[in-house]
Amino acid sequence: MSSEPPSGSGPQPPDDDPLRKRPPSDPGQGPGSPYDRPYGAQQPPPPGGEPPPRGGGPYGSGDPYGAGGPYGGGPQGPGGPYGDSPYGGGLGGPGRPGDPLAGMPPLADSGKRTVARIIDMIIVGIAVWLLTWAFGVHQYDVNGDRMEVGKSLGQSIIAAVLYVAYDTILIARTGQTLGMRLLKMRVANLHDGATPSRQSSLIRALVLWLPFAFCCACIWTAICGGWSYFDRPYKQGLHDKAAKTVVVATT
Repeated sequence: MSSEPPSGSGPQPPDDDPLRKRPPSDPGQGPGSPYDRPYGAQQPPPPGGEPPPRGGGPYGSGDPYGAGGPYGGGPQGPGGPYGDSPYGGGLGGPGRPGDPLAGMPPLADSGKRTVARIIDMIIVGIAVWLLTWAFGVHQYDVNGDRMEVGKSLGQSIIAAVLYVAYDTILIARTGQTLGMRLLKMRVANLHDGATPSRQSSLIRALVLWLPFAFCCACIWTAICGGWSYFDRPYKQGLHDKAAKTVVVATT
């Protein structure tokens, strides 16, 4: 008889993102957790003991409330009114069973998001100004009747690189820019609550900052970020929709 443990029974690698949503059947709850079995299902028998008698409850079935809970099987099905667990497994709106935001902190306030973005724009804008001053690249260089457009393009390129790099690196590392950290919010994947990957962070930053740097400046920022004021149910900006992210509060 082999003494090797069965495949898959060894220790699993730890989750490197503590902010990721946890499934209901968390290993710490054990096999008897109320979140691991449908509402109204039988309790598992104790180790070495006899299973509880069927039909022992006042409703004549496996637990005190019978096979379908205190209201029977009913039209809602065996999992209770919302699906497969006491809190549901079906579809629904925000805060309802099956919603991607279940298990996440509340969505961040759109007004605070705007303030955080302004802080980020000021921080990176100072760096852009210092670099363009150091390299002699100005937004407009007028000499008589001639304007050197090439230098304007040079500043736009520097701005685009710095803004995109700033957002991508910080969001992929912690989910927070400096402005977001000050106002206690972070970016999270919509589907699992984890910190976005580098690819998702890059997509998010490109959608937000490339039009800002090259053509539309504050108009695009107002449209892209302001979308969260009207978007329902996840309060996403256009850059969030492109990267499939949301912004949640951290307190």
